[in-house]
Amino acid sequence: MKTVMTTPPDPAPAATAKPARKTGLLLGGGAPNSTLIAGALAAFLDEGIEFDVISASGAGVLMGLLYTTPHEATPRQALQSWADTGVADSIYKMIPINYKVFQKPGMHASTFRDAFQPPANNPFFQAFQQTFAGVPTAWSDWGKLMVSSLSPSDLSAKSLGLCAHLPFLEKAVDFSGVARMRPDFYINAYNLSEHRMQIWGKHEIEPIHVRAALSFPFLYAPTTIDGDDYIEGAALDTLNFDPFIEGKGEHYDADTLVILDILGDERLLRKPRNLYDAWVRSIITPLVKISKSELRLFELEHNTDARTGQPKRRLLKLDLMGGIPEQHWPDTLDWSSSNMQLLFDVGHKAGLAFCRQHGDLLRRTPDAAPLAA
Repeated sequence: MKTVMTTPPDPAPAATAKPARKTGLLLGGGAPNSTLIAGALAAFLDEGIEFDVISASGAGVLMGLLYTTPHEATPRQALQSWADTGVADSIYKMIPINYKVFQKPGMHASTFRDAFQPPANNPFFQAFQQTFAGVPTAWSDWGKLMVSSLSPSDLSAKSLGLCAHLPFLEKAVDFSGVARMRPDFYINAYNLSEHRMQIWGKHEIEPIHVRAALSFPFLYAPTTIDGDDYIEGAALDTLNFDPFIEGKGEHYDADTLVILDILGDERLLRKPRNLYDAWVRSIITPLVKISKSELRLFELEHNTDARTGQPKRRLLKLDLMGGIPEQHWPDTLDWSSSNMQLLFDVGHKAGLAFCRQHGDLLRRTPDAAPLAA
């Protein structure tokens, strides 16, 4: 069985097919090219496409939560804001680190960051905010770099990870709404203590579970929950198919799965530009093969009827990376503002093309009852 690939060029609508009865959305790991996923999700919002089940890994977890339960923003605004977390190009050329996302670890750093947060009665914060309000992005990013550089840190040779565990998480996601979201929602993390993959559903997910699902080795220390240590699930399973596998999850009856994968493309494998780029690509290189193998394994082992040899459900893989200009490929793993914005636009265009081709299959009819709570 071959997976259906949807590419950014304007395709003809798919031949009329019976509308999907139960749809699943898989959001794969990957960063900073996760803005490809953010752009595609924005397109789904624009076109009114919804899903009954969402299963996310790695950076896809954060994208999925911005898509469903953002904090003090619409989902569309939250996804666009993720594209805005890139570092101004003029700074990134000199310091190729996203200090907005990857922040210093330890209690001293946390206390320092808190000093730069509201309340409004913090005069230093007010002065700093007024200084950089309304200035061009580059100057605003220079100000944030200054604050990041001044921050103390507890990092030492005994540390288990380089960075703090997403200090901004609660400001980006409304966790009070996670259990109430309409689709069923799943995330994964690997339990180091018991050597097994852990899946959490929306009624279990709290900030600590999301931090566990994003605790990529070396970047972040393992997250401890109830005495067990966890690392990012996407480090081993870049796509979380478990909710759709009979015997593992309860949604094996989904008849259509939409797959957003941003790692399974060998064009990500290339000669590094410098030492920092070599380090980034050392993280990505094994994940490319893992991602490709996982999709193929699911097709053969879990999506093929043993009696007939026919597929059990439709697999629609959106080719998010097909629209990236060839000359831009060396920059696709940069945290620069220009790259993250470009990838968001590429993902959005790919998502719109997907909706034009498969919208009739995925859209709910007015009288269709929702399948998820």
